[in-house]
Amino acid sequence: MGRQERVVRELVGAHGRTYAAEAGIELKDTPQPLYRLLVLSQLLGARIRGSIALATARALHEAGLRDPRRMARSGRRERVGALGRGGYRRYDERTATQLGEGAVLLNERWAGDLRRLRREADGEVSELRRLLQEFPGVGPAGAGIFLREAQGVWPEAAPYLDAKALDGAERLNLPRDPERLTELAGDTGPAVLAAALVRAAMDRKVVEDTLRRAG
Repeated sequence: MGRQERVVRELVGAHGRTYAAEAGIELKDTPQPLYRLLVLSQLLGARIRGSIALATARALHEAGLRDPRRMARSGRRERVGALGRGGYRRYDERTATQLGEGAVLLNERWAGDLRRLRREADGEVSELRRLLQEFPGVGPAGAGIFLREAQGVWPEAAPYLDAKALDGAERLNLPRDPERLTELAGDTGPAVLAAALVRAAMDRKVVEDTLRRAG
């Protein structure tokens, strides 16, 4: 096993948990988990700590706001309260409005089912990215997070290693080539690899720990 393969193995072994899994989402190609991932991606895409975004996604779930119909029926004050319990106070008023508007859009245009959005994109990743950004509060960063995490169940997006993931690869002295990185990862799923690389991009300690383990 070469040096780069060891680095990837150690990275994934210690830091290869997807953000969806950390938020308590058992990701499947079914409406509710996909919607929860969309909400998580919107939260993570804002300029706020990832730990707060993850806690807020869990708080929304615990409040029963786990599908677009419930989100659309909820009051703005209810959404603000759930966001606050997760620690998401900096953007709570605006985000509460965006969550309500996004749920209405999903219900009206795609019958509450992101798989219909996927079918509309017809296998084009660029179109998936564009359609995701039609949701209020979901910009390029949020759309990229969604596709990074969803590529395990939407394989047409794979390998989806965006600039943040490739920055992580560079910090680990790995190639910035998605195809080569997936080769080095072997049987590791692309969503797990992407999440691990993003953690390396965002945390110097992840880089140091991984390189030390790889020897």
